[in-house]
Amino acid sequence: MRCTLMTTLGLVVFAGTAMAQPSLPVTFRARTVASPEGASIFVRSGGSGPAVVLLHGYAETSDSWGPLATALAKSYTVVVPDLRGMGRSSRPAGGYDKKTQAADIRAVVTALGYDRTSVVSHDIGIMVAYAYAARYPGKVERLVVMDAPLPGVGPWDDIVRHPALWHFSVRGPDAERLVRGRERPYLDRIWNAFTGDPGKPDQATRAYYAAQYARPGAMRAGFAQFAAFSQDAEDNRVFQRAKLPMPVLAIGGEKSFGAIQAVVMRSVATDVREAVVPGAGHWLMEERPAATVALIEGFLMDQTPPGAAAVRPVDERRVTPNEFKFSEGGGPGTGTSGVSGIRTIVLKGDPDRAGLYTIMLQVPAHTRIAPHDHQDDRVATVIAGTWFLGYGAAFDAAELKALPPGSFYTEPANRTHFAETREEPVIIQITGVGPSSTWYVDPATDPRRGPR
Repeated sequence: MRCTLMTTLGLVVFAGTAMAQPSLPVTFRARTVASPEGASIFVRSGGSGPAVVLLHGYAETSDSWGPLATALAKSYTVVVPDLRGMGRSSRPAGGYDKKTQAADIRAVVTALGYDRTSVVSHDIGIMVAYAYAARYPGKVERLVVMDAPLPGVGPWDDIVRHPALWHFSVRGPDAERLVRGRERPYLDRIWNAFTGDPGKPDQATRAYYAAQYARPGAMRAGFAQFAAFSQDAEDNRVFQRAKLPMPVLAIGGEKSFGAIQAVVMRSVATDVREAVVPGAGHWLMEERPAATVALIEGFLMDQTPPGAAAVRPVDERRVTPNEFKFSEGGGPGTGTSGVSGIRTIVLKGDPDRAGLYTIMLQVPAHTRIAPHDHQDDRVATVIAGTWFLGYGAAFDAAELKALPPGSFYTEPANRTHFAETREEPVIIQITGVGPSSTWYVDPATDPRRGPR
């Protein structure tokens, strides 16, 4: 059974995966690394060449990386730890926030004799990977994140409210008692809800992971990963102040996060490449291992300099409504007419310089804009809400025309006009040829308190 998540964002979140019994190559060497943050991290490594760290997710262990580890070991040194509290790593009482777990991973990398690595991650592993890249940005060559949200980032608040993610809120001694001895039904519910193929993960894989999570303290530690989300959100809000500089590949399953994975990462990184695995749900490595491995190998081998991919699409923007990010608070910038509360976003060009520009405005309900004009010629479309616009040098309610969504209007150069919103906010898209400016007929009505 598959659950539809985030229908308001037009996607289905998460889906399942499969293998026979998951395992890493038998040639990989195992050891345990003591983290300075109070955990013992079990890690296996193999291959030769540049180092790549693989970080697994919930309802799995590091064994889930079998297909990718096997492929990468031909050209890379592959480092595969069990996250704190999972698999064969220790289960301390605390430290499940992802910032602390990033320090665990740093201890593993340096203990094995490496410094800079690439990082590949899935599910909760991407939360640890993001914290690692944010804490140690100079130590990450390339970052791959697969099919999971980041606490506090982008559409996080919409995601966590969806009922299919009930397990994010399951924790505590009573929850541990409820699932003790019933780990398999609990995990089946998660695997089934988030899979694009009801046969995956297969029965051998499910039995293996259920046994891992039935070990003493494993469910407590697993629940602790979710309990730390509020702290992770706080930490991520600080991390977001500096965007990640390294190239990032954001992979989503078509029947799960899809392209939203890249939307999430563009909130925190400057150079994000997007990939969607056709037919896959959440469990990418198990459901579509060949396609997923090919994407990751291609990205790791790509020698495009950091930032180059981000520069190329400047004039090739494709932006969905969910990707618009209006400015916080209305300043006196172009498009606001100096009115407090109007929020803007520049979609193309620079309205304060010569040349074509496009801006989008978000105007609060019950906002009135007095007669004014602009030196540049503009055309506009109403995107949402009903906008009331009139032409003339004096505000005249009888001259206002109601413009519902989809309406088009013009703001000819030096032609005075006025407008208002009523019971609902309005979003307007305006295109003009800059530089632009705003002049009010009556200086006393100018919110900036003065003529141009």
